[in-house]
Amino acid sequence: MSASSLPAYRPSSFARSPASPVYTPEPQAYEQRLALNRVRERPSTEFVKQSKTGGLSLRLSEQEDNATLPAYGCGDSVEGTVDLAKPESANCVEVRVEGSLRLKEIAEGGTTSHKLCLSVVTLWNRETDRRPCPASLPFSLTLPTTFSDGKETYPLPPTHQARLPGVPGFDATIEYIVCAAVHKGKSSSLLRIGSSTVCTPFVYYPRSRPAVPLPRAARQLSGGYPTFLDSPEWRCYRSIMAPKVAGLNDILTKFYVPAARVFSLSEPIPFYVVFASSAISLAAFLPLGPTTTRLSGRQPTRVQLLRQTNVDVRYVMPVGPGAVAEHYSRNEVVFGTKTDIWQTVEIGEGAFRHMGDGADWICFAGELRVNSQIKLGGFKAGGLSLKDYLVLSMTPPDPSKTPYSELRQVVPVRLTTDSWSSDGAGQTFSASDYSIPILASESRHPVNAPVPGYRPA
Repeated sequence: MSASSLPAYRPSSFARSPASPVYTPEPQAYEQRLALNRVRERPSTEFVKQSKTGGLSLRLSEQEDNATLPAYGCGDSVEGTVDLAKPESANCVEVRVEGSLRLKEIAEGGTTSHKLCLSVVTLWNRETDRRPCPASLPFSLTLPTTFSDGKETYPLPPTHQARLPGVPGFDATIEYIVCAAVHKGKSSSLLRIGSSTVCTPFVYYPRSRPAVPLPRAARQLSGGYPTFLDSPEWRCYRSIMAPKVAGLNDILTKFYVPAARVFSLSEPIPFYVVFASSAISLAAFLPLGPTTTRLSGRQPTRVQLLRQTNVDVRYVMPVGPGAVAEHYSRNEVVFGTKTDIWQTVEIGEGAFRHMGDGADWICFAGELRVNSQIKLGGFKAGGLSLKDYLVLSMTPPDPSKTPYSELRQVVPVRLTTDSWSSDGAGQTFSASDYSIPILASESRHPVNAPVPGYRPA
């Protein structure tokens, strides 16, 4: 078939299609922005650390003004320069970045440590470099995002220090350091005479944010029972308060929290509590219920944010004569000692307000703010873990004279460094920071039990 016999091309379907929309940098009324990630502007100040003699300087770029220590986030590069006052006397110039996690048992003296990262780069070596040693040598070392303790792989944990009092007590330290060294002796010599080193610790502060925004809170109930809580945005945790007095009924407690259970450190955490029972039973419970004003002394009904620091003593075995080094499972008791040691502290308490009531129910709304001193969320790494929980509790001041047994409802949550953002403007995050995290097991814990140990789902 010749080319002349071919039919003429007519893009009829294309011709009938509507014109392509005109591009605009901002969404129009019928459009919705799904994501916009802009690289946040890095600071331009240098952090400088000099050796005692002044002959060696370590300059770290992209640091905040007047920072007491350099700071880096997830996957960041430790960048800067090494400056030498007398480069002609150097034989070798190196930079190293290292991190460590140390767990020490105070009473028995057992200790363990993990290398979280170790990177060494030779910037100049007289034996391999033909050019003279420059007075200023740039470098860049990228921090890993994970580490392995030989059994499991974990995200690289943040800088942290904790002390668990008691017998046995534990010290836990996670620290990072960057060092520059200039060697002036022969590289084959064990003692490099005239070598200089300058080191500085730095803060590793990985950032995270919730994958979804908080649900919109209701200002006040306009009608009857708060049906808006029975939606996918809210998750209900139910528990029963049993009566201790004849003639009273059980009280059903519904503790509503945002379904994702992931909250920013800087934003208030909303919640609702509904008590449902007969009118007589609710009237008997009200003196023990939430109060809408701050009163002196401990209140019977509270919502708290608790942080549990946990050390698995399998990772910290005693050393010395008579030491026993056996593998045993979590929560097992060995020679009368539990294999988990933990400390729980309050890092926030909720405030209540009355939302509405009916013939057989009463509803309270509340919000909880995280203590401003808390700067990082929970993590788990090599025998050390930090876990956060929302806890609804009712603890009578005098249990022998109160009509209802105490209540304790525990909800595992996760805290993030940053707030949710619709477009991510001014922030950079890895893909995993958008996903809803795997939290603790959803199995119900006993009402009166202490804050439970963490279990992967």
